[in-house]
Amino acid sequence: MTKEKRIIPCLDLLLDEKGGRVVKGIEFEELKDAGDPVEFAKKYEKQGADEIVFLDITASVKGRETLLDVIKRAAAEISIPFTIGGGISSLEAAQKNLAAGAAKVSINTAGVKDPSFISKAVKEFGADKIVVAVDCKRNPDTAVEGVKVFEENGEKFWYEVVIMGGNEGTGIDTIEWAKKVEALGACEILLTSKDRDGTRDGYDLPITRAVAKAVSIPVIASGGVGTLEHMVEGVTIGDAGAVLAASVFHFNKYTVGDVKEEFRKRGISVKQ
Repeated sequence: MTKEKRIIPCLDLLLDEKGGRVVKGIEFEELKDAGDPVEFAKKYEKQGADEIVFLDITASVKGRETLLDVIKRAAAEISIPFTIGGGISSLEAAQKNLAAGAAKVSINTAGVKDPSFISKAVKEFGADKIVVAVDCKRNPDTAVEGVKVFEENGEKFWYEVVIMGGNEGTGIDTIEWAKKVEALGACEILLTSKDRDGTRDGYDLPITRAVAKAVSIPVIASGGVGTLEHMVEGVTIGDAGAVLAASVFHFNKYTVGDVKEEFRKRGISVKQ
């Protein structure tokens, strides 16, 4: 039986005087307010979302923990599982988020800085609770040793892992890091191309496919959805196990139901 593909709305969170708001930007910048995260979550559950991801996009940069109040409110209002990411830099922080109602926590910057944190979290909470978010960016310096070089429209590049909200390069090859993440025990990878984030130009398919082929755990494609076709491409060309989108849902261009209907038309298995 073909494994069902998941449709996952993403809610980027920003702390403000109202507690926490959904925002959307381009390439992790130019953020615009979109609304209350819990109201969005309730809407997406009604539309048939399989899961929801909450990303506190400035927690790591500002050195603070995630917005626990939002998580608690969401847990009280929705029944579908959700993942929280941003500022998960200790076992204590992970425990607080899981205790507040998150089904999974997503580790990013802290895991790159200390990979043993990922394996410790897996051991402490179980592999099914630990997602690793991998943010990457195309780097034209192909002289770097040990990286997989891609070519598109005559340009050569490799995909570098970036951290701190996409603001800091690491010199780490994305495919090699994905393999290590799997070896450390994470249950899935949330892969975002900074080059595509918020552009509505479609997922960065070369790296999505390369990572999906390199690991056996599910890869969630993220960054750049503008059309239904982009999401179809994410699972067909990109070979992702799930597709994540934000602005096309937030601003009502499509519903989760629209995506599932299109997938069924294309013979792609999804949950009812």
